[in-house]
Amino acid sequence: MALDKDVFAGGVAVVTGAGSGIGAGLARRAGALGMIVVVTDINEAAAADTVAAIEAAGGKAEAEKVDVSIPEELERLAELVFDRHGEVRLLINNAGIETVGYTWEVPAARWEATLNINVHGVIHGVRAFVPRIIASGKEAWIGNLSSVGAFGQMPGQTAYTVTKHAVQAFSECLYLEMELKNLPIHVSAIVPGMLRTNIFNAEAGAGEPDNAAAHRRAMFEMMRDYGMDLDEGCRLFLEQMAENRFWVHSQPEMSEQIIGGRVKFLQEQIPPIMPDLARQIAVD
Repeated sequence: MALDKDVFAGGVAVVTGAGSGIGAGLARRAGALGMIVVVTDINEAAAADTVAAIEAAGGKAEAEKVDVSIPEELERLAELVFDRHGEVRLLINNAGIETVGYTWEVPAARWEATLNINVHGVIHGVRAFVPRIIASGKEAWIGNLSSVGAFGQMPGQTAYTVTKHAVQAFSECLYLEMELKNLPIHVSAIVPGMLRTNIFNAEAGAGEPDNAAAHRRAMFEMMRDYGMDLDEGCRLFLEQMAENRFWVHSQPEMSEQIIGGRVKFLQEQIPPIMPDLARQIAVD
């Protein structure tokens, strides 16, 4: 029996942004491991689709419409889940959006949405659930969605990159806080490399500058053609979380290369280096 089934089977999982992409993949995997999965998404129909997929495979799941950009929504979710189930064994703060466009051209509303979903959604997800998990006295696992983008720079994707640097730093500090308080709560930074998801779909770019469409399309095609299978990546994520790893990767070699570049950048205090990819798909 796989370690992840030993650790997670029979527990309750909460996954934000689980109507599609990595969130849906993680929710399906948690369901396959025997967890009761609370599938949350701002898109109620998409959350219901993920629940249907889990149930069709013989698992148990329930859908909740949640806007993670609103702290009170996460408080409501945590209260609902604990009232209904009394525990949470696995919390995945996954909800996130990609934003494409030059820093000064991205409208304020899109900037605020990116920050509120990608950063504040993770922070307030932890704030809502952790006190209740502590009160339950049970062991738990928290995974926050970082990215290989948390360790580099990418012009034209500044908003997303900023948020992932923030989530990575938040997760590192949260890990240490759990250690300092001697709490049985394991924190992981989930670092996807290139997975086949819909994060770069054209319709996901609503509110971006018009000239960002070509950049978004190029990234979508690259992930479609070269990305890892989503379900395989999500299997790897939960296996590594079950081993209580802080660093959780889909493609360790890709992470190592990008983190190595970050180390060199910091040690030598050189100017930021233009990624080759950035010149190929430069926003007009």
